[in-house]
Amino acid sequence: MTVRTEPAQHAGMRASNLALVLGEVARTSPVSRAQVAARTGLTKSSVSGLVSDLIDAGLIQESAPAATERGRPATALDLAPGGIAGLGLEINVDYLAAMVTDLTGVPRYHHVLRRDNRGREVDEVIADLIDLARTAARSAASQRLPLSGACVAVPGLTVEGAVVRTPNLGWARVDLADAVGEGAGLDVELENEANLAALGEMWFGGHDHDGAPLRDFVHVSGEIGIGGGIVIGGEVFRGAHAGAGELGHVVVAPDGPRCGCGGHGCLERMAGQQEILARAQMATMADLTRACEAGDQAALDAVAGAGRHLGVALASVITLLDPTAIVLGGAFATLAPWLTGATSASIGHHTGAVEPPRLLVSGLGSDAAVRGAAGTVVRGVIADPAAHLARQAAQRP
Repeated sequence: MTVRTEPAQHAGMRASNLALVLGEVARTSPVSRAQVAARTGLTKSSVSGLVSDLIDAGLIQESAPAATERGRPATALDLAPGGIAGLGLEINVDYLAAMVTDLTGVPRYHHVLRRDNRGREVDEVIADLIDLARTAARSAASQRLPLSGACVAVPGLTVEGAVVRTPNLGWARVDLADAVGEGAGLDVELENEANLAALGEMWFGGHDHDGAPLRDFVHVSGEIGIGGGIVIGGEVFRGAHAGAGELGHVVVAPDGPRCGCGGHGCLERMAGQQEILARAQMATMADLTRACEAGDQAALDAVAGAGRHLGVALASVITLLDPTAIVLGGAFATLAPWLTGATSASIGHHTGAVEPPRLLVSGLGSDAAVRGAAGTVVRGVIADPAAHLARQAAQRP
């Protein structure tokens, strides 16, 4: 989300200033009208009018008095948790997920459907996702949370609402946003799951050493597939063709097994969840975790081997991008107690970085992408409240 720092002086002034005011409330609440005016450069009378519009729209609420430097305490402004909500949906190799978050980013509904989607007809997967979306929408309605829209996380390349390529599902050119939107009756965005996981981590997860949100980091989504979400200056870097961050297809063992992408020895084939389970001779992640906790050597060796291969890939990432942190998510977060030592050692062996980035473990785990998807919707409203107000007006009888 682009944050405006000055009031607009051109056409579209009201829309820009609505975003300016709502963005300031989102960042610094509880905050008084006078404080919003001082921080945005808008006049107090302008702020008062804009705040009234945002309160009427259900996006801002008045709460307890805000602290002031002198004089009487002023009425504080906060985001209204019941104003609007966003629906996040996720299609992954072995599950589907749905999450509703309110305007403040708090999860209000969450459901995961465990199902292997490999080899299934695309229409069947979409039908299941639409059912999840409708159930989530009913939950939101029961909580009197109007849904502003939905965002779908997918494990592959997406362009303009379509899935272009998903190696682990075998999909090619699927107009997913339109299909889900028609079925669920919502405006739908589409985004790569690793990018959304990185956004979820930045908004709701990890923080820098001084308590500030992470703004320059790489989030590694460790599932059956492996993805990388690159955040630079608080923005996701997608690359020229939206294909940046394909960490799973970085070659770490040139003589290794053939990958579904056509290469050999890709990280996904050496450190993906399925490969770790096979080497440990375990059926599920729960079995593997229990075995590691019990000190099973085969399980520990399988996880450490994956950690070493992951370190090889991350060494190249660190050399190229110089991030402040690497955040391990998904299965890598679950296996962190037995994985990170080997990963850190491998990074140290393969890079000459004087001060290597911190290796962090995501607190969101496998929920990062679906939470980032829901957060994308509500942050879109914060970035452009005028569009939300216009939709409200159009829906009135």
